[in-house]
Amino acid sequence: MSTTPRLTDHPALTRHRARAAEAPALFLHDSACDEAQDRLAMVNRAFTDVVIVTPWPQVWAPHFPAARIVPDAETLDLAEGSADLVIHALALHWADDPVGQMIQCRRALRPDGLFLGLTFAGRTLHELRAALSQAETEVCGGLSPRVAPMAEIRDLGALMQRAGLALPVADAATLTASYESALHLMRDLRAMGEGNALAARHRRIPPRALFPRAAALYAQAFALPDGRVPATFEIITLTGWAPDASQPQPLRPGSASARLADAPGTPEQPLKD
Repeated sequence: MSTTPRLTDHPALTRHRARAAEAPALFLHDSACDEAQDRLAMVNRAFTDVVIVTPWPQVWAPHFPAARIVPDAETLDLAEGSADLVIHALALHWADDPVGQMIQCRRALRPDGLFLGLTFAGRTLHELRAALSQAETEVCGGLSPRVAPMAEIRDLGALMQRAGLALPVADAATLTASYESALHLMRDLRAMGEGNALAARHRRIPPRALFPRAAALYAQAFALPDGRVPATFEIITLTGWAPDASQPQPLRPGSASARLADAPGTPEQPLKD
């Protein structure tokens, strides 16, 4: 029996995505796809066996027509050593075991294959978190989980190392969208399939006053000069390679043939005791 804590109510997430599929708002996935293509254009490598892990194949398939697309299930449909590129596309934030997802991707890669992950991170929807927290404290007298937790960039880099990926790199880009109000943002999140699917969420119907109050607080704290409100989305891009003997290797400690202090050509000043 798995002892991994349950972050996500997966049946609820499936329902949210199915409802969103009727009229999806996938501009963030479009942006992630553009970013992935830009990253791959900088890699001096032709990839022939590509797998994309995504809940939204309609975004990725037109740009990677030869790729095999698999859903972001707990156990990924990946055969060991079957790919030279695996893209995990904006779904890690719903994974109960993100390092397990990366391990499965690494195992699917042949030696020197590339893992490219795109995921939401820490600052995503920080304005909405703050407004909902304050509104719920006022209206309900307490807090409940409403926005999925997002990892920080340093944590994601460490997860790649734990997954056994070589030469790991993580960097961030922030996208800011603007909305007429926080209620319009929440409507868009539902159209992205990003409604509250946290396993620990309260299942009762929230008070009617909660979301209007959150929208008022949101506008109070974050309104733009034109009266609209911003929504921040931080997307981390992760790259790592399946280990291979051809990759650069760190030198063994103590193996240096020259002193770093000699490199600048300046006199060395000993420290006083």
